[in-house]
Amino acid sequence: MTATAAENHTAPAHHPQRWLILGVICLAQLTVLLDNTVLSVAIPSLTRELDASTADIQWMINAYSLVQSGLLLSAGNAADRYGRKKLLIAGLTLFGIGSLAAAFAQSSGQLIAARAGMGVGGALLITTTLAVVVQIFDDTERVKAIGIWSTVNSLGFAAGPLIGGALLNHYWWGAIFLINIPVAVIGVFAVVALVPESKTKEGDRPDLLGALLSTIGMTAVVYAIIAGPDHGWTSGPVLLSTAVGVTVLALFVFWELRIPYPMLDMNFFRNQRFIGAVGGAILVAFGMSGSLFLLTQHLQFVLGYGPLDAGLRTAPLAVTVIVLNLTGLGARVVRGLGTPGTIALGMSLVSAGLATIAVLGAHGYGGMMLGLIVMGAGVAFSMPAMANAIMSAIPPEKAGVGAGINGTLAEFGNGLGVAVLGAVLNSRFATLVPAAVGAASLPAALAAAEGDAERTRISDAFASSLETSQLVGAAAVLAGGLIAALLLRRAERSDRTAQSDRTDEATATETETASVPGHATASPPASRPASPTGEA
Repeated sequence: MTATAAENHTAPAHHPQRWLILGVICLAQLTVLLDNTVLSVAIPSLTRELDASTADIQWMINAYSLVQSGLLLSAGNAADRYGRKKLLIAGLTLFGIGSLAAAFAQSSGQLIAARAGMGVGGALLITTTLAVVVQIFDDTERVKAIGIWSTVNSLGFAAGPLIGGALLNHYWWGAIFLINIPVAVIGVFAVVALVPESKTKEGDRPDLLGALLSTIGMTAVVYAIIAGPDHGWTSGPVLLSTAVGVTVLALFVFWELRIPYPMLDMNFFRNQRFIGAVGGAILVAFGMSGSLFLLTQHLQFVLGYGPLDAGLRTAPLAVTVIVLNLTGLGARVVRGLGTPGTIALGMSLVSAGLATIAVLGAHGYGGMMLGLIVMGAGVAFSMPAMANAIMSAIPPEKAGVGAGINGTLAEFGNGLGVAVLGAVLNSRFATLVPAAVGAASLPAALAAAEGDAERTRISDAFASSLETSQLVGAAAVLAGGLIAALLLRRAERSDRTAQSDRTDEATATETETASVPGHATASPPASRPASPTGEA
């Protein structure tokens, strides 16, 4: 394919180097995802060496995810319009420069700014990597390829604290950013050499106002989700951010419905397949992030493990996802059960895993490990199926926007999982613990307790609260998964019915024409197709 053709058409199916390309973009994706969680283990070092306040630490962590999530839709649209390869190179470059600046930051403000720059690069990478997967794999291999891509997501989510902890045992805190540099450099050279260019045809004007509104609205809403648990859901900043986000996103929808060249086609949301996949994707992220948020507290506060040991004991979830997807079992399940059946099975397993942890993991790690393995199997089956359903419901020329939607849903699900299940935990704990003790947190309540008996009651109350919140999460994931599967099943039936109607109509037309050659048929003129010569 010539360079010109490559720029104006999607990459051919069965690209000869497609699996090598997948490896390259998964490496870039892994680096981006690691930086969502890797900074959490460096908090003591940053507090000590940069004299960072609690607010500074929060912004160091949140600046990255906030900027990244706010730009996902705009980044996906830009990738579709200007070229997915170009934006992938730009994302790697920005991410590498931001990582270098972060590693040698001399103040909290410099590190926050560098993390925001890394978030811009991360948004470009998240949208373009999935869009490239859709372009270079055909229908027969796409589910397996997306399964591997999803595996990297799970690995990055779980491995950040482990890798960060290992580096901090030997090096200074900047090392957690320096490891990104060689990956970015190798990634740029590999993308230039291997990845084919693909983009939509020129013609539509860029939707600059839509990009601005989506960025402001998404950033405000995600900030409210992030800040809610810390500042309180009824605090002034959270309420203001929520109001701004909802208002601006409403204006975004209004604008997109009125213009002939929308950044995000709202007709996607009339597609039952798309709606079902959207709901399921949010709930898988909800279940994973909410459960891991609860698990870290369960392992440390209830079972008594240290931070590193607690992180290691969450590994069975990620390991299960990796094994099932790399062996191709997830893709085979999709072929055997279909997308709706696979999502129903996967979400049921995620729910069962959460319930197992709640019931059997209260007093030991054995039951928790079983629950993590069951959850991992559910994620391995459902997440690739839903990502494929979202991308299949969107035209190939809008693959970047589809990837942006998928990434945005994951951010929403992550934030909602922590917020909702955390709120259930806190509410239940406040009910069970006497008001005189104070139930703002378990450590605070234990510090204020008088005597071993009272501390035991408080610990038991916290364990009971964890169980309640995990069961609430299990019920939400199960109900949402079954609804998503039902919507996808109905969409598939509608598609088959429409295809059958078109086939029957074509067959009837051919039979009618063949039975009375050269003559008009007895069908009513309004329902009769015109003859090749145009005769009535």
